[in-house]
Amino acid sequence: MSSRTTSVLTIAGIAVLSIAAYAVYFDYKRRNDVEFRKKLKKEKKRVDKSIASSKASLPSSPDAVGVDELREALEQVKAEQVPISPEQKEAYFMTQVASGEQLSLQGPMFSLPAALAFYRALRVYPSPVELMVIYQKTVPEPIFKAELKVRPWYYLKFPPKSFGVKVETRQVGDGTKKTLVLTKGVKTGEAIYKEFPIVAALDSDIQEAGTHCSQCLRSVEPSMSIRESESHALNTVYCSAACQSAAKSQYYGLLFTLERPLPQEIPSEPSTAEQLNERHKAQAQFANYLKNEMPGHAAPLLVAQFIARQVNAEMSKLISQTLSKTTMTADQADFTDADGGDYLLADHFERLRYVDVDLPKDGLKLLTAVLDSAMPGLDALATEERYATLLGKMLYNAYGVYYDGGRDDRPVTNNRPEDIERTRTPVGTSHQIGSAVYTVSSYLTHSCEPTARPSFDSGTSQLHLIATRDLEAGEELTVAYVDVTQHEGESVVDCRRRRRMELARGWKFACPCERCEREGQEMGVISEDKIKDQSKVEKSMERFEANEGLL
Repeated sequence: MSSRTTSVLTIAGIAVLSIAAYAVYFDYKRRNDVEFRKKLKKEKKRVDKSIASSKASLPSSPDAVGVDELREALEQVKAEQVPISPEQKEAYFMTQVASGEQLSLQGPMFSLPAALAFYRALRVYPSPVELMVIYQKTVPEPIFKAELKVRPWYYLKFPPKSFGVKVETRQVGDGTKKTLVLTKGVKTGEAIYKEFPIVAALDSDIQEAGTHCSQCLRSVEPSMSIRESESHALNTVYCSAACQSAAKSQYYGLLFTLERPLPQEIPSEPSTAEQLNERHKAQAQFANYLKNEMPGHAAPLLVAQFIARQVNAEMSKLISQTLSKTTMTADQADFTDADGGDYLLADHFERLRYVDVDLPKDGLKLLTAVLDSAMPGLDALATEERYATLLGKMLYNAYGVYYDGGRDDRPVTNNRPEDIERTRTPVGTSHQIGSAVYTVSSYLTHSCEPTARPSFDSGTSQLHLIATRDLEAGEELTVAYVDVTQHEGESVVDCRRRRRMELARGWKFACPCERCEREGQEMGVISEDKIKDQSKVEKSMERFEANEGLL
């Protein structure tokens, strides 16, 4: 086997097996299923068969076919049934990568069949962008370019066309960013789209009071609420059985209960009394950390929820191709997904911008203890680097959820101004009741004269994006990350300084909007210290998107 194949299989194999649900299942099958062990010895025949099929049925060169033929070949692959069980997925992945490698060695005439083999492997890989970066480093350039041609582009599928918006790369300040652009005209006050969050969390004082649903953030009367019984956990209440079920299936069951982490359909050894005790202890320590050491900080809980959602999504796919989110009721619709394309939650999140952050003391250690006590190996999903990146994404992209202009009783923090957690809240973070992160709305950029505003008129964390003026197709959508109104007794100079200071502290950039520029000129500001935009995308995404220019 060549070093290139070894590199692909080693790195990709580690990543596939890092999904702990798969690992547990494989371990169980290896120890209890003789037939499973025998199947591992038959992969060479599958590779040979796959190569023969590719040679016989697919075009020979990416340069020798037109767009229609290329699209037809892609549709044929997409029509193929994808394996469901974990052992079938691993065997399929290994087979297709090996097939692509062997086809690539047979010369340029087999570049397209090789690329399609790699694309088949990509369909079952848990982190497609990561694998594309591996491909770029390990497979011949003609094949990598051909694979790029058959790979459906993410932004052709996301956001859904029904939202009336698209993502474009545009100039923002001194650099470029992916922004939301209208695809149709809207009138002042019209709802452009509505979306539910990926993750959401109440402010700690609201959570402790038990006055709002921990899942949808709806206000709830104590007599009508459903309260969780775990004595060590956060003071968690729900407005309905549907919200309670959604929370447990997404994150709560894994993070804060002793319920079996794997679905009943997946066999595993029962936990011992000692293991359950350790799990309870880890959860209690994490809950106490969130309540007592991180008041006013939602990001650590949002990160924990996100990781748990990824784990539960992978486990649900072990027993069905239908993600858990499709089993929810209409009232509990989930985050905005792509229009097809077999994208994962990770595909959406790894494309979002983030800022570098300092890791809070003990947060990572306590979270990994919770994950490892639930299922050995899960802690690998929260490395120090990954945890810091996820925290940075939560802090950069979170919106403040507020109702009726916001509240006035949010506790004042003793943290330094630069350490205060801020959210994208047009009425100010101090008026929110909770934080939430969204797939589509994360692409909205800031302006002190925004073209749209977030609204939560449904009384839940569902975000309604409302046009602030008449807008035409092609116009960029912007929102105010901070309170941009000029307060009573506040001068234009002070208002400008306040909002620019908040933006610099929370999102690490100097506002380049027209209002700031216009007011600066009117005040005679010749020069001022400008903070270079410190937000960024993950390096793997930078390398991946740079290859758009190859086509």
